[in-house]
Parts: sequence; C-alpha cells; structure tokens
Amino acid sequence: MSIEKPSKNEEEYFLLQDQELLKAQRAKLDAERAAKARSAHFMKCPKCGADIAEQSIGPVKVDVCPECHGMWLDAGELEMITKVKEGAIGGFLKDILKGLRNT
Repeated sequence: MSIEKPSKNEEEYFLLQDQELLKAQRAKLDAERAAKARSAHFMKCPKCGADIAEQSIGPVKVDVCPECHGMWLDAGELEMITKVKEGAIGGFLKDILKGLRNT
C-alpha cells in the first residue's frame, strides 16, 4: 500500500479551514471576555470601585457611591433636571446635598 501525498490544493483547503475555525474561536473568546469584563464593572464606582446604588432625589434617580460619595447621572437625567422649574432647581440641589450628607 502506498500513501498518497496530499495535493497542494488539499493542503491549502485544510489550511484555510483551520484559519477560519481559529478566527471564529478567537472572536467567540473575545466576546466572552468582553461580556465578563462588562459584568464585573456593572454598578461599580468608576472612581473607587465600590458598589454604587440608585437613590431617588426629587424627580431623578441618581447613582451614588457610599464610599467616595460620587454621583453619576444616566443618559437623559441631566435633561430632566434642566426641565424642572427654575425655582425647583434650588430645592433639587439641596435634596442632592442633603442626600449625600446622609449616606
């Protein structure tokens, strides 16, 4: 029995197959890593890393860190604040400051 050597076309075909499989596996692992990294940072303070909590202050829910007392607004929340009547903004800011002192 003689074993035939694969032709050049066969070698190229299997090389391309292997490259495509490796590329797909690499993309899958990268996506899994990105999802894991994102979930590790969810609701974490970007300044000190502590768990942050939502706190209702007036008409807006803000994210507040109990450790460093940092405060973050989600998309659209700043616009909500600016639409509040001008007289109410002072009260809103007082509520924010009072909320920070209590935490």
